[in-house]
Amino acid sequence: MDRKLISIFKTDHVKPEVARTMRDLITLAGVMKDLSSQAVFDSPLEMLRFLRIIELINEAGFGQTEPIDSEETLYYRYLDRFTDDDPPSKGRVRQIINILASNNWISKQSYQIKMMSVGKRMMDALTRLANDSLAYYLEDDIGRSLFQARRDAEISEAYDDKGISGGNVLASMIHNVKEANDLLRERELELLADRNALPQLQVIHMLMEDLERKLQERLNEFQTIEDSLVLSTLMQKGTAELAKGTSLSVGMINKYLQFMNVQQTPLKTSISPEKVRTFISKMFNPPLESEIPNAHQLLSFMEQDQYVGEALDGIWMPVKYASQLSYMDIEKGIEFLENYEPVVTEMEEVEAVEFHGETIEVQSIVDLVDEESWLLTKASIDTEKIERYLDEREEAEIEETMIETSSASWGDAIRQLLGISALEANKIIQTMPKDEVKEYEKEWEWIKDDERKTSIRKRKSE
Repeated sequence: MDRKLISIFKTDHVKPEVARTMRDLITLAGVMKDLSSQAVFDSPLEMLRFLRIIELINEAGFGQTEPIDSEETLYYRYLDRFTDDDPPSKGRVRQIINILASNNWISKQSYQIKMMSVGKRMMDALTRLANDSLAYYLEDDIGRSLFQARRDAEISEAYDDKGISGGNVLASMIHNVKEANDLLRERELELLADRNALPQLQVIHMLMEDLERKLQERLNEFQTIEDSLVLSTLMQKGTAELAKGTSLSVGMINKYLQFMNVQQTPLKTSISPEKVRTFISKMFNPPLESEIPNAHQLLSFMEQDQYVGEALDGIWMPVKYASQLSYMDIEKGIEFLENYEPVVTEMEEVEAVEFHGETIEVQSIVDLVDEESWLLTKASIDTEKIERYLDEREEAEIEETMIETSSASWGDAIRQLLGISALEANKIIQTMPKDEVKEYEKEWEWIKDDERKTSIRKRKSE
């Protein structure tokens, strides 16, 4: 560990070895892309069948089984080896072989299907990934984090010790231990309420001790590399997390055993107030490794219902009782009940609703609809500047109005032209042709020059 680790992130990208490495990963992406087009990702079983097929190719490539000379041989070997209610068809096997061959994972020769170097490494990586995931999901939620932390230590041992970077395994390992600690604390009451939790707690504790030993070994190995200064924070954090996890697991085992032993403890005929006070004070905030439970843990353990009625006895809760009534309050209450008279209000007559008919001219309705339409248009298009300008000028050229009410930019011209169109459509203004108009400096031009030879003015109200 006194040399620099081989890492893709610390190697010059212009080196040909980096380019070849990236091409290998591109072939993996190519295989996954081609498989996705074949609906492999629509069903987990399809991915499992693909892994089974490459495992058969792998075994044949290593000489563990007879060589595979064709897709048909691979198809029948699949049927003989695996139990599958819906095995892949010959056509499906042929498609997978063609995908692997097109990405240079295998070579289809006249007498056998041969595995290439890049195919061997990529197939092994996929199989290891699947096996790791299976082992991960076979654990419970706490065991998964501890399993991943242990795998990080094993990866560091397999890669980092050989001079090849295994990734940020130390940081990942410490992160997973922290996650396990958080989950263990969250499930503490649940585990104490489980009669069969003691073996699980013992396994968790052994894993914590094993991880503490492995982490120390890893940190010792990394002390001589050039990045050892960066690891000082990780060393402190990792040591603290593992110490916390070990104390937490030890404390839960101690509490569990203490609860179990309480049932075999003979009862005494006298109570020592001093010992009761000491026990209650220790329950208030016991250390992690203490066998003294707090009130929540005690009630949680009683939910195991080891003997009849224990769970019922554990339902303790603070109750606030109302203060007792005085004789005067009772006398007032009796008097109120004896002399109570409900308040009766007179029934109010409900007035009948009268409807009146009203006749409206069709033109009035049209005018109302036009008015509402114009209000909606004004709400979306600002026409006030144009209307004020025309009130002042009575009549103006269209280009003059567009520029004077905004600016000579293209965007403002579009907005003002929309406003003029809205006013004309709602019969607020009228346009008239004009022979001579002024020239203005602007950022835009008319498609047809004659279109600017127009003047506008407000219509006179009838």
